[in-house]
Amino acid sequence: MRTQLGVSLVETSLVLGIVGILAAAGLSLTGLNHMDLTAMQMELPATVDQAKVLARASGRNISVALGRPELGPDILPVKLSSRLKWGKPAHIPLPRGMEDPKVADKTGEAHAKVTITPRHTATAATWFLNDGTDALCMRLSGRGRLQMLRWRASHKAWVRV
Repeated sequence: MRTQLGVSLVETSLVLGIVGILAAAGLSLTGLNHMDLTAMQMELPATVDQAKVLARASGRNISVALGRPELGPDILPVKLSSRLKWGKPAHIPLPRGMEDPKVADKTGEAHAKVTITPRHTATAATWFLNDGTDALCMRLSGRGRLQMLRWRASHKAWVRV
């Protein structure tokens, strides 16, 4: 008589299935629902940097457009996730030292498209994006300086990213 010393494929599949279900439930309870905002927090500066490089190399203005932009050779589109919304929710205060933007505070955008020149000047703009809890503030100065701030609801404060 031989004794079975291994684990069957059925038992392994069953255990992995249960672990997968528990992992998915656990991840949904963590901060992963803010992943779209985190991805945008990394994508926006990268796209602005790419626009600066392309503008300098081509000698032409390059635009960065957020949302559903028209496409063209000099436009770098940044797609907005369906789970993100333009604007800053009313319960989130403005970043310290920032004057109340007339348009960006309400709708999230002062300009849906910003233009970077070969000399790295830019259309000054403020974009607010939010996922309902946390928010992202992108401020681009006329001199092309980019500042990214993130409202952390857990800290009740804006932090530089």
